[in-house]
Amino acid sequence: MKLFARIALGASLAAAFASPALADVRVGLVLSLTGPAASLGIPEKKTLDLLPRQIAGQKIDYMVLDDRSDPTEAVKATRELIDADKVALVIGASTTPSSLAMVDVVGQAKVPNISLASGKSVVFPVQGNREYVFNSVQTTALMAHSTARYMVAHGVHKVAFIGFSNALGEDWLQNFSTEARSAGIDIVDVERFAPTATSVTGEVLHVLAAHPQAVLIAASGTPAALPERELRKVGYQGQIYQTHGVANPDFLRVCGADCNGTILSVSPGVVAGQLPASAPIKASAMAYANAYQGAYGKNTLSQFSVGAWDAGVMLEHALPVALRHARPDDLPALRAALRNALEGLHDLRGAQGVYDMSPSNHNGLDDRAVAVAQIRDGEWKLLRYGQ
Repeated sequence: MKLFARIALGASLAAAFASPALADVRVGLVLSLTGPAASLGIPEKKTLDLLPRQIAGQKIDYMVLDDRSDPTEAVKATRELIDADKVALVIGASTTPSSLAMVDVVGQAKVPNISLASGKSVVFPVQGNREYVFNSVQTTALMAHSTARYMVAHGVHKVAFIGFSNALGEDWLQNFSTEARSAGIDIVDVERFAPTATSVTGEVLHVLAAHPQAVLIAASGTPAALPERELRKVGYQGQIYQTHGVANPDFLRVCGADCNGTILSVSPGVVAGQLPASAPIKASAMAYANAYQGAYGKNTLSQFSVGAWDAGVMLEHALPVALRHARPDDLPALRAALRNALEGLHDLRGAQGVYDMSPSNHNGLDDRAVAVAQIRDGEWKLLRYGQ
């Protein structure tokens, strides 16, 4: 296909049709390898290179398509993976807008999907086509709860909100507004900006005019640095909060000293080495951290690599269960069995948290999947683990 940047991993497609590899389990991935969300998709792709190539004696072939940070391209890529490549499972997309666009595609084809996006609306409510969608990352609702509680505990009651003008920004606004009301926080201003924006001066001036004690920036990847840098440029002295959508080295590099002191709720995997020994996911988080930093170097952990890692953990535990009920060469049966096995995951300890899936919960994470960190001199420093 010319529409997508394809990366073939494992056996080639030609070999798959010419040998017993016809029964290999194919896993498709839709990632943002280019465009505004590339700082999300690239570490996810790097994590893929660390995932097992064999599970329960079954060879796994991974196939990756680049959605270019575009929901329309994500839909095309998903259809290609399902219809042409005959994948048993789709992992991705990297972003909430692309993942939401994929829901109907995977649901109508009855193909299980592990999203790497955080939007609560990607997996909730679990009904209709969402019965085939799971995600491996903390939802916006879980992180909004953590962020609001941390704000109140530190005397913050007036907050301005500036977020993406897309599905992620809307999801964050809805969930943070709910948590703010419950916590007694007044949202004094709401501003939006596009992921491709080059200036947010007007939005930032509106924020300043509202005199907030703190500002929450609800965006992802390197574009989230734009409003923070502008706030510092115009002299804002209050506390700035970001979301787990920025927890990667590229954001730290782009934002630089302007982000010193920023607070965010984040995956415990990003600060694995700083977790207390009593943390229930200490060992599983360190397994990820050691593998990823062993491959890519110190201070390379990110929210997005840890999310992709746990998608692999979910596959590694669900596939053996699915293979008890379906043969690899019976694709419809394998897809159905994989969906059921993912829904049955219980007390699964990953690098993010402990997954307890159910027919009404296709995320399965709780407070054990939440850390609060602060950016200090270009590094993540753990402030709190759990609630």
